[in-house]
Amino acid sequence: MKAMVCTQYGSPDVLELREVAKPAPKAKELLVRIHAAAVTSGDIRVRTFNSPLLMWIPMRLVLGLTRPRNPILGVELAGVVEAVGKEVTRFKPGDRVFALTGMRFGGYAEYTCLREDSRVALQPDNVTHEDAAAILFGGTTALHFFRKGNLRSGHKVLIYGASGAVGTSAVQLAKHFGAEVTAVCSAAGAELVKSLGAERWIDYTREDFTERPERYDIIFDAVGKLPKSKSLRALAPGGSYLTVDGQGIAKERQEDVLLLKELTEQGRIRAVIDRRYTLKDIPEAHRYVESRRKKGNVIVTI
Repeated sequence: MKAMVCTQYGSPDVLELREVAKPAPKAKELLVRIHAAAVTSGDIRVRTFNSPLLMWIPMRLVLGLTRPRNPILGVELAGVVEAVGKEVTRFKPGDRVFALTGMRFGGYAEYTCLREDSRVALQPDNVTHEDAAAILFGGTTALHFFRKGNLRSGHKVLIYGASGAVGTSAVQLAKHFGAEVTAVCSAAGAELVKSLGAERWIDYTREDFTERPERYDIIFDAVGKLPKSKSLRALAPGGSYLTVDGQGIAKERQEDVLLLKELTEQGRIRAVIDRRYTLKDIPEAHRYVESRRKKGNVIVTI
């Protein structure tokens, strides 16, 4: 099969399209023909080895010393089950599935094997493969941090970097849970975040939200660029500052995958896709994601 392989840590040039062995499912695994995958900030952090200094050695031991131990990156995918192992009971050939692969990666390829008990589920029945591949990374990340912040109905929530993959999910989910949402992003993303449910929008290039009188129960930095010291000025008493900076890949829960599937089928949240690339163009997709200009998700069609 064809796969985009990360040959070492570094720039997008370390990604090479190669012919590799097609995997075969073990007893508790399903073989998935991948139709779409996402290029996420998590993939970029792994490829560049963007790790906090104190975590440098532990992360190298986990990921691989000179290159990723699992060199086919891609933590989010959607496709069709082609075969199942003899002990698989939840899925059958022909099922349309979507999944988060976590540290196993594997999305940048024509096929991958997933454990039946991993973060995999039937796709929402009202979306394409591309849409399905744009739901889970941002959605599970937002849910993870909103749990940490004890999000409640009626909370005033400010989302910094609201037009990105995590941010667009966070706006929709905060609104779903009954929060009052203020979105911070550039003018290019203003109409998008308003369409997703944000009551207010602040252009960070023209205004400092901490100088406003409003105070927020949760300030969620969805891009890892907002200092805590600055945010404290805008927090309400007992409020929570949350950031993706230095967090790696958020803890994934199967119940979150199923919740996102349900909310998508109900039309309460939707996938936001900026650009689509082919498998051979993944290096260009990485360059675009690194530019920090994207709105929502970047998808690879396979």
